[in-house]
Amino acid sequence: MSISTPPPTAASVRVDQAKMKKIAFASVIGTTVEWYDLFLFGTASALVFNKIFFPSFDPVVGTLLAFGTFAAAYLARTLGAIIFGHFGDRVGRKSMLLVSLITMGAATFAIGLVPDYNTIGVWAPLFLLILRVIQGLALGGEWGGAVLMTVEHAPSNRRGFFGSLVQIGVPAGTLMANLAFLAVVASVSQDALISWGWRIPFLASAILVVVGIYIRLNIEETPSFQAVKDAGAKAKLPFTTLMREHWKQVLLGALATMSTGSTFTLITASAVAYGKKDLGHSDTTMLLAVMVSCALCFVLIPMFGRLSDSFGRKPIIIAGVAAEALLAFPMFWLMDTKSVALLFIAYIAMMCAFAAHYGPLATFLAELFGSKVRYSGLSVAYMLSGLLGSATTPFITTWLLGVTHQSSSVAWFALITASISLVALLVLTETRKGNIDVVTGSPADARVSAAEAS
Repeated sequence: MSISTPPPTAASVRVDQAKMKKIAFASVIGTTVEWYDLFLFGTASALVFNKIFFPSFDPVVGTLLAFGTFAAAYLARTLGAIIFGHFGDRVGRKSMLLVSLITMGAATFAIGLVPDYNTIGVWAPLFLLILRVIQGLALGGEWGGAVLMTVEHAPSNRRGFFGSLVQIGVPAGTLMANLAFLAVVASVSQDALISWGWRIPFLASAILVVVGIYIRLNIEETPSFQAVKDAGAKAKLPFTTLMREHWKQVLLGALATMSTGSTFTLITASAVAYGKKDLGHSDTTMLLAVMVSCALCFVLIPMFGRLSDSFGRKPIIIAGVAAEALLAFPMFWLMDTKSVALLFIAYIAMMCAFAAHYGPLATFLAELFGSKVRYSGLSVAYMLSGLLGSATTPFITTWLLGVTHQSSSVAWFALITASISLVALLVLTETRKGNIDVVTGSPADARVSAAEAS
């Protein structure tokens, strides 16, 4: 496959350190808001939505329906990746970041206003589903753009580190979502929580969205996209070009990423429901376990991203995937003791494995594609992985526990998904020394100079 690179002057333009920090901060803030909005729904699904929007069903069935609505966003995320990826590859990264953030914020705020099932009947879960789909569409476009704003601006020898900073948005958003629910749970009675208290975290997201929009208005378009414009190389239909020329990277990238979604969703949603219903832990205990493990990621994710700049993306990610597989059974063995201390150890250990996998992943996926279709390629691969992993995890694990009443069934599920990701990852090429400014073809096939890579 031919490889096209931009003129040296276009490819070599990189911002100074102060601007790079500003760009990274803008990406982290916006992504944190997006994931806060998304995982707020997941936390609410585990704690209250089965009672508010599906009260006439058996508790297990109600939880399955709540998680089914939760999963609907992941199909929408893949569609959003295609739509936003199209415009991101043709119009630019920055504009799509703003549109996606506004869309997500509006949908999340509206969720906080939806009447419950007792008020409007079946329309309540229907409205909830529609807004959840809109959330998914928005996130499908936001994450890829945020990654590219940092990775395409970053110096070649620090792409792993700066790309990992965007990944902090996932644990940061989850931490904020759980903190918001923890504050409400601690402040109101159970009846008040179900009646109106659950709405507060959703309505409060409007404040975060305003902050995110303000910060993102002051960042610049990336050098790699500017190079595509200068070369007159914009794809007419980026998704069509992507699937014709890079379908293997899309599929393998999605499979290699799949277990991060299943692992994280297991920790933040499925295990929360399991800890409450089957092990008898309180809402507060489970939320604290999630928060402590997520807080640890603020250190671990950038650490693993930095290590990938020194040792390569694949060795670090492989270590994380292998740890996810090895910890699948021990995590539940520790949880099943019903010891709070061992619960926290189980959460922290699995989150360490997740961080090693997830930290370098954004940069790794971005480096699989040329800048002509990179927004589409990165977004579709990642969102497809969410559809395969994150979307199915709450439903499958709830069903497995309902049928077997054995946590080992969930551990087998985690082990299998990690094994699939490991196989796909081993097939993919190392990307650390690739030229990110390649317009067409694969960056891994156009190496940067030794001076740039050092």
